[in-house]
Amino acid sequence: MLSVVVTGASRGIGLAVAQRLACAGHEVIAVARSAGAPLQSAIAQVTGNRSGSLRFQAADLSDIGSLAALARSLRREWGSIAALVNNAGTGSAGLLATMQDGEIERMLRLNLLSPMILTRHIVRGMMADGGGRIVNISSIVGFAGFKGMAAYAASKAGMVGFTRALARELGPLGITVNAVAPGFVDTDLTRGMGEAERAQVVRRSALRRLAEPSDVGAAVEFLLGEGSRNITGTVLTVDAGATA
Repeated sequence: MLSVVVTGASRGIGLAVAQRLACAGHEVIAVARSAGAPLQSAIAQVTGNRSGSLRFQAADLSDIGSLAALARSLRREWGSIAALVNNAGTGSAGLLATMQDGEIERMLRLNLLSPMILTRHIVRGMMADGGGRIVNISSIVGFAGFKGMAAYAASKAGMVGFTRALARELGPLGITVNAVAPGFVDTDLTRGMGEAERAQVVRRSALRRLAEPSDVGAAVEFLLGEGSRNITGTVLTVDAGATA
């Protein structure tokens, strides 16, 4: 059983990852601004199943200055952190020429700068413990490119570069660093797409369907398991074949 921090875990992919890991027997700390109804329901379900554990830690991950204290608090309350899943992020579509400076800055801060700084603080404990696992949630947009998503794509491409370089730095210390790149996933966001747009995404996928949040959770679970002990610096794509 690992003690795992999952950021952005109140809904969507982050919640699916946290719930999957907890059901697999891990001790999961779900970090988010607030614990909404979906997370509270997942906590109750995991508790009722008596599998692993799922608990909530409130934090504003866009507040870069608070991340050192967050890392100290997590270690003080939960002990050694064996794994970190950097999932928290935000995204909005729009042509770069019409986006406001503040919107671009907020996206880069939460999607790229925040996970880098949080990792820096948490990985120090892993180094002292002699090992650990880091999984960064990127996106196929980071390497496939989509119109109207330039800033988001830049942040997610940055996570891939961060993953590969950090894997080199931390490999000798027994810490693996990998990324998962979801495509269009069946979440509230894609359910809000127009019917024609959603159908087009499905047609472009080799499997003629959308990936589900649980698929991303399964990929993360694999990267935290013994079967991936010699996998580091790689990107695992979960997109139903959209980029095949």
